[in-house]
Amino acid sequence: MSRIGKMPVAIPAGVKISRDQSMLKVEGPKGRLSLDVPKGVDVVLGDKVVEVKRPSDGRRERSYHGLVRTLIANMVTGVSSGFEKTLEISGVGYRAEVASNTLKLVVGFSAPVEYAIPAGVQIKVDKQVNIAVSGIDKQLVGRVAAEIRALKKPEPYKGKGIKYAGEQIRRKVGKSVGA
Repeated sequence: MSRIGKMPVAIPAGVKISRDQSMLKVEGPKGRLSLDVPKGVDVVLGDKVVEVKRPSDGRRERSYHGLVRTLIANMVTGVSSGFEKTLEISGVGYRAEVASNTLKLVVGFSAPVEYAIPAGVQIKVDKQVNIAVSGIDKQLVGRVAAEIRALKKPEPYKGKGIKYAGEQIRRKVGKSVGA
């Protein structure tokens, strides 16, 4: 049995979970999310917990068991407290700003790079070098943060670029003068 799949998901106060055939809906103070539960996995709703069961030990059922439990746990966490990823910009003259629904980045290219902020994600810029990506959908927050980082990955010699907060960049030694 899946170690992750057999753990129940605790439902905090203020979060409501309902099921309509194969659609599971989670609603909380920050918003609402839905999940289409795949066949071969059964979701049992209790008073303060949600359990994921599987009727058989087939390969597909085993693979979905832990996945569905983790997706439900992420939905419950998202609608109750939300998710956030922080990015840092390093480099002389590199900066960011949010204008209406776009993130404008000056990161060493000939023209500023504009990134359209998708619905369901909020982006805040602090001191022009710290970018906070937040939202209720963990997958969407992670994807947006990864797309912003991919616009200018940190380079290994000086570390200039966009990196996650706390990320360690492996530095290379530059050219050395002959002896």
